Amino acid sequence: MEKRILGRTNFEVSVIGFGGIPIQRVDESMAMELISRAFENGINFIDTARGYNQSERLIGHALELIGREKFYLATKSMKRDYEGILEELEISLNELKTSYIDLFQFHNVRTFEELDFILSDNGALKGIKEAREKGLVREIGITSHSPEILSKAIDTGEFSTIQCPYNPVERQAEELFEKAKNMNIGVIVMKPLAGGAIRNGELALRFIVNNPNITVVIPGMDSLEQVGVNASVGINRRELTEEEKKLLFEEANSLGSEFCRRCGYCLPCPQGIDIPTQFLMEGYFTRYNLKEWAQTRYDAMEKRAVHCIECGICEGKCPYNLPIRKMLKRVVATLG
Repeated sequence: MEKRILGRTNFEVSVIGFGGIPIQRVDESMAMELISRAFENGINFIDTARGYNQSERLIGHALELIGREKFYLATKSMKRDYEGILEELEISLNELKTSYIDLFQFHNVRTFEELDFILSDNGALKGIKEAREKGLVREIGITSHSPEILSKAIDTGEFSTIQCPYNPVERQAEELFEKAKNMNIGVIVMKPLAGGAIRNGELALRFIVNNPNITVVIPGMDSLEQVGVNASVGINRRELTEEEKKLLFEEANSLGSEFCRRCGYCLPCPQGIDIPTQFLMEGYFTRYNLKEWAQTRYDAMEKRAVHCIECGICEGKCPYNLPIRKMLKRVVATLG
């Protein structure tokens, strides 16, 4: 398995990591098999989050049996305040059955205001830096779907890593990744298959790892077959042939007219609907087979796709000219 240095963390991580969302679909026995097989195939980086239901607990159980020291362990929290982040860190440590987190990330920062609050005197960064001084956290990172937010974040000098979507459909972060590499910031790629929309996963992963500015990509895995196929991309890294590029980008282009990149330019919605998240939950429901998880989170939202009044303001702001009103109707048909 090819290894790369995760920026200034100096962690030597496998170019293919283990994404922790889908593992919540399996039981403890299979979780242990998956993580054991990942280790056997050279994978040494695991990424999970507080928000992934029982993902942390399953991973913690597996690592307790397989060996915590075999992996670099990353988790994330949506909390933005000092007290909240420390509460979630304690839960993560308990669930993961570990005394420290290698990489603790601020999860899905969506606005500059959120970033500013994280950095403020009562913000979450203060709490995690204190935890780092105590040895509970080794390094600090940040995740977002917005290259602009991540660019501002790394300019602060506070973060060792960034995590952002990147795949043949979503390539808007390529300049950011080059900037991060030049600043010795580790680059973690999420959504390598565009939320499951890209069917040819092997070609998509090969496209990603052949970008020299990428450190590690974290496809989700819930079967032993997936572990083997994904790991093989890092074990035997090969450039895409012209024929393979044509095949991959034909598929990527076929998603184009009605595919949300979650850039957030459509926001704010006058009705208070978090439009990108509507499509994200639809994707988890239809493509990740996380029906109950997605439905629960969708139902918990105060404002949902069903509340759209079809004013069309969002469509005027979308840089991809997506038919958002039509797409929200599809969400309603799927999730209610």
